[in-house]
Amino acid sequence: MSFRNFLLCTGILLILFLGMYTWNRTTGILDDISSEIGLEAGGAVLTPFRQIEAAVEGLWKDYADLRAVREENKKLAGRVQELEAQVLTHQEDVAELRRLREFLKMPTDVSWHPIGARVLSGRLSPNSRLESFTINRGYTNGAAPGTPVVTSKGLLGRVQRASAHTATVFLVTNPLSRIAILTQKTRSPGILAGTGSNKALQTLYVSRDTKAETGEILITSGLDGKFPKGIPIATITSITPSTHTAFMTIEAEPLADFTHVEEVLLLEPTGAEQVLKPEERPNFVGPLLPEFLNRATQKNKQNGDNQQGGMQ
Repeated sequence: MSFRNFLLCTGILLILFLGMYTWNRTTGILDDISSEIGLEAGGAVLTPFRQIEAAVEGLWKDYADLRAVREENKKLAGRVQELEAQVLTHQEDVAELRRLREFLKMPTDVSWHPIGARVLSGRLSPNSRLESFTINRGYTNGAAPGTPVVTSKGLLGRVQRASAHTATVFLVTNPLSRIAILTQKTRSPGILAGTGSNKALQTLYVSRDTKAETGEILITSGLDGKFPKGIPIATITSITPSTHTAFMTIEAEPLADFTHVEEVLLLEPTGAEQVLKPEERPNFVGPLLPEFLNRATQKNKQNGDNQQGGMQ
């Protein structure tokens, strides 16, 4: 290519450029086209980078959120365990409260003072039935020997032996147990005797003309002075007329559940005398106990002394 042709091409291009420049200054079309092309090219380049950045940022946020959720889950799991422990504790407290409320239904009078106690242990017999309980009270705090012991269901037994702060309770099933009782409906008196673990209680000295029925509740009569009047003891399971005595053969099942006892109530005598109305004094059937003989002897002696004093 000659120099002349080069100058000619250069001049033509210059003229075209100046013409297009002048036209663009007048109309602005080329600026718009170039701006649009530039924006599209920039957008095409920047969009993938922004998408990658957003994806990376999202992944980081998700990771951070996941760590926060895991930490929160750990805290919530610990809180749940704590609340579950509290619920179990409260359930136990509610169950204990219900058992203690049942004690309020026990009929007592001014001559007996109730004292709560907890069962520490129970001794098992060869027949896998409880023979005695050890409680957390002794003769210094209300559990003197002979003190009646009841549950929310009924009479459990009496304190047999006591130390300063613990005591052993023998149950009503003990063969040495003798309790003056009444049938709850027919008010028939008798003596309830224990026959040993895993055996039915026997009711002695109940007259053959009694109207007692199977399923009737036996309660303490209070005539022996060892127990308050009206404490439920057992349910009559069978009644058989005796062929060789003037009494009925009656068997009963204890009301107290010996295998699920946690709290008991001790009935400590206060020394105050409970005055009974004549209609509340049932006829006592059976041999007199030693304390009744002593009371009768003292009363007769006092009456004799009063009569001699009046004659003088």
